[in-house]
Amino acid sequence: MRKVPIITADEAAKLIKDGDTVTTSGFVASSIPEALDKAVEKRFLETGEPNNITYVYCGSQGNKDGRGAEHFAHEGLLKRYIAGHWATVPAMTKLALENKMEAYNVSQGALCHLFRDIAAHKPGTFTKVGLGTFIDPRNGGGKVNDITTEDIIELVNIKGQDYLFYPAFPIDIALIRGSYADEAGNISFEKEVAPLEGTSVCQAVKNSGGIVVVQVEKVVKAGTLDPRLVKVPGIYVDYVVVADAADHQQSLDCEYDPSLSGECRRPETAPEPLPLSAKKIIGRRGAVELEKDVAVNLGVGAPEYVASVANEEGIGDFMTLTVEAGAVGGVPGGGIRFGAAYNADALIDQGYQFDYYDGGGLDLCYLGLAECDARGNINVSRFGPRIAGCGGFINITQNTPKVFFCGTFTAGGLKVKIEDGKVIIAQEGKQKKFIKTVEQITFNGDVALASKQQVTYITERCVFVLKEDGMHLTEIAPGIDLQTQILDMMEYAPIIDREANGEIKLMAAALFEEGLMGLKEMKA
Repeated sequence: MRKVPIITADEAAKLIKDGDTVTTSGFVASSIPEALDKAVEKRFLETGEPNNITYVYCGSQGNKDGRGAEHFAHEGLLKRYIAGHWATVPAMTKLALENKMEAYNVSQGALCHLFRDIAAHKPGTFTKVGLGTFIDPRNGGGKVNDITTEDIIELVNIKGQDYLFYPAFPIDIALIRGSYADEAGNISFEKEVAPLEGTSVCQAVKNSGGIVVVQVEKVVKAGTLDPRLVKVPGIYVDYVVVADAADHQQSLDCEYDPSLSGECRRPETAPEPLPLSAKKIIGRRGAVELEKDVAVNLGVGAPEYVASVANEEGIGDFMTLTVEAGAVGGVPGGGIRFGAAYNADALIDQGYQFDYYDGGGLDLCYLGLAECDARGNINVSRFGPRIAGCGGFINITQNTPKVFFCGTFTAGGLKVKIEDGKVIIAQEGKQKKFIKTVEQITFNGDVALASKQQVTYITERCVFVLKEDGMHLTEIAPGIDLQTQILDMMEYAPIIDREANGEIKLMAAALFEEGLMGLKEMKA
């Protein structure tokens, strides 16, 4: 039996050569190979090596505090950075905005699939995801700064239809993480929040002639791992590093929770009712759209209130929630543990989750609303010097039949009160969200209309629906003045739908009342 070499993190870092293409694992702050990431930074700061590497990964890896992918954020270490989501790595944003590295923000799902296609020695990944958005080469191709000039995404036509093509490229080094390794290098993932794209990444690197290094908690005797839990066979693995516990947290700064990895179930408790607020109104209005047995994806922020309201109203079992990282069912984690789920029904590979999303498997999705223009285009990915990144947003919103964008009408200091069933704007937000031109197109309204998607925009004071001739204002909250609190706070004039009596339809009174709305009875 071949025994996998066990080396230190510092020795692993020395395997990276100048100019290599490197990938690491992680999703936000979970499943981070912190010992390996840290060792690469240490070597560079002490020796200036390696330099000019290309760094690529699918999702988001970090906690805005120098850990995770931010260990790579040094001028000279990086030549090029390619990632799906940027929000948790502000040090990367700083390097990019200072033109100290080439930088791309592209579809998280496409990158997941690209790893698989690299493994299979296919020419690359073909997808319709991203057509008409900022990752379309006609709109910049995901380039982040002035020094980034090479197109890593091409527009191609196949049998009369446009596709985006991501050409394959070899990957030299993978620094990933699992739970346990056996002596033969088989890697199990039983303590991870999801398998992520671990299998595909290791296959891609191995079939590129590269080196796979896996950080684990412990090495066990050969043959003692449950083969059903092994996501990376030993034939893919070149080296194993056993990390200290401090560098091998399930999620950064969080206690280990076996209900996130499916090892046990957390006792289910009745949720505490949320106080009435702008976001709860939005969540309630979104929950009204739920039907029995729907598959759903929820974004962070206001969209999370849809699940909270549904559980409060006793219809949480109407929907099966899914998370890009691979969880199906259960309750998605938030904040630093976004990507994980408590009491999940299944934890599948991230690439398979995006197959499901790209193929239109979801029934509904509720995503954030940051900027919206007159054509229904949405920007959630870039705001001047702040690069949030698109993550899986484009995959989800472009292929789901019913899309709901949820957010407050304005941002920046907005204060809302609900009194006597009416919405009172105690302090208006400083930033308008409904603007003439969005900075980046993360969701393309015209592409959605061509695909016959139903697109709705829910705020605390009104509801819009996207139609062929533009944005229609279809509902208004009681207590809101149409002119001063909606039209004057927009940079374009929506089309106003009026009822036979000439009035705009009021949002349901139950949205603005204390206590339960009675959704369970309505949906019975």
